[in-house]
Amino acid sequence: MIANDPIGVAVVGYGLAGQTFHAPLIAATPGLRLTAVVSSRPEAVHADLPQVEVLPDLNAALAREDIRLIVVATPDALHAEQSIAALKAGKAVVVDKPFAATLADAEAIAAVARHATGVFSVFQNRRWDADFLTLRRLIAEGALGEIAVFESHYDRFRPTVTDRWKDQRDGGVWADLGPHLIDQAVQLFGPPLGVYADLQAQRRGATAIDYAHVLLRYDRLRVILNMSHLAAEASLRYAVHGTGGSFIKHGLDAQEGQSKAGLRPGDPDWGVDPSPGVLTKQIDGRPVHTTPTPERGDYPAFYVAMRDAIRGEGPPPVPADQALMTMRIIDAGLRSAAERREIAL
Repeated sequence: MIANDPIGVAVVGYGLAGQTFHAPLIAATPGLRLTAVVSSRPEAVHADLPQVEVLPDLNAALAREDIRLIVVATPDALHAEQSIAALKAGKAVVVDKPFAATLADAEAIAAVARHATGVFSVFQNRRWDADFLTLRRLIAEGALGEIAVFESHYDRFRPTVTDRWKDQRDGGVWADLGPHLIDQAVQLFGPPLGVYADLQAQRRGATAIDYAHVLLRYDRLRVILNMSHLAAEASLRYAVHGTGGSFIKHGLDAQEGQSKAGLRPGDPDWGVDPSPGVLTKQIDGRPVHTTPTPERGDYPAFYVAMRDAIRGEGPPPVPADQALMTMRIIDAGLRSAAERREIAL
């Protein structure tokens, strides 16, 4: 196989992750070819991707020499088994977040990945949110000074418990949305010293966690992560305060909604932030508000980096050790809530 031939990709699972994120991003990445989807719903796949082959199971994809990259976009409980099988078959692997259902499973995947021939990465796509890229730039420029409080929200209003597996999963919203917020915080500030978590099932009939308020303790910095399914006003995304100013941002990154609406990477509006954040500084004792130029969201950057890593031209976009830190914080949060105390890392 010629080094720069298109890399054949199979997406395993065609739910929200496979349909909204992975398939469109792979299709938009030069050098990758969406060869097959593993799904029990061929009609759903062919409605979107009429030319893509549908395979019945993972083994069928692993047996194909024209498939070099396996994307695991199935429910959490299958991540460890499927990722390890793909790595042992010599394939490159992308696994959706959370990395695995438990820290032990994540460590098992990472142990196999360390000795595998294929490149391994975890799909932490919100490193490429428009607002996160903007905030990261502001911090790097010193616009906020030394950060004292970093508050990150991923709230929703979903008062009715459904029978979807995500409403029943172990860890609930902390395992579902927590990896996004944790990964962003660690990217900015490194691992915390300790984790204190208040986790609760608040909705009537809920059996899984649907509220999470988590404090990551650093030296002087405090990071607050908040997730709720009972927030009718759910627009707050960031409230960041430092010695040089504050940055307040409302509204989620647009890329997921754009993909669901049929937009694709390369469209003029792709990744444009519809509600840029506000930077506030105190000048002569009075607040002065400005709107920093927002960055454009860039989920396609993940698969560009993954393509280059498979070609031997760069590191994987989210290495296993970084994803393991996120899983350690998830696990520490669960233990903290159970024991009602801070867990040191």
